[in-house]
Amino acid sequence: MFVQLLAATGVLAVLTVAPGPDMAVVTKRALASGLRDGLRTVGGIAVGLLVWGVLTVVGLAAVLAASATAYTAVKLVGAAYLVLLGVQALLQSRRGKTTAAAAGAEQAPGVGRPFRTGLVSNVLNPKIAVFYTGLLPTLAPAGLSPRLGMALLVLLHAALTLVWLGGYVLALARARAFFERAAVRRAVDRVTGVVLIGFGIKVAASQP
Repeated sequence: MFVQLLAATGVLAVLTVAPGPDMAVVTKRALASGLRDGLRTVGGIAVGLLVWGVLTVVGLAAVLAASATAYTAVKLVGAAYLVLLGVQALLQSRRGKTTAAAAGAEQAPGVGRPFRTGLVSNVLNPKIAVFYTGLLPTLAPAGLSPRLGMALLVLLHAALTLVWLGGYVLALARARAFFERAAVRRAVDRVTGVVLIGFGIKVAASQP
């Protein structure tokens, strides 16, 4: 069982570090509002994984993955949300926000907003349902019951996500002086905006 769990950890680690919408969302929030909001966004993403994990264990994720109508509805809403975040980043670059402190001051009243951003972006990603109901069962340790094995892997995935994206946010914070330069901030906002819109289009065009 230990060997199977180690192999599953390797697969989950590769999937976790692969660039995707989560990293783009975290980049946008961390550079706009600073370290704390970046970490809150990471927390929301991890909780989103746990939500999908619960849905998988009780069988609802399988229903979504098998229903073309439900899958399409969720993916279009999720795609629209990513596009909205991308447009916001582009507009922010045009408004000329020059420092993370300035952006953070503007968004300070909404302390829960970063967490919600991470949570919503992940809950509205139907690809996780497909992954959890398709690939994850094949990685579950044979010595455990199917539900317990799935629950363990979901917790492991969430933990890897916290470590990876949390470390990424800390790295961004260490380079804060560089990213606070006006030209750099505008460039990063534009790139992040385009990437988020691109991921939104990719999600909208994806198939189960």
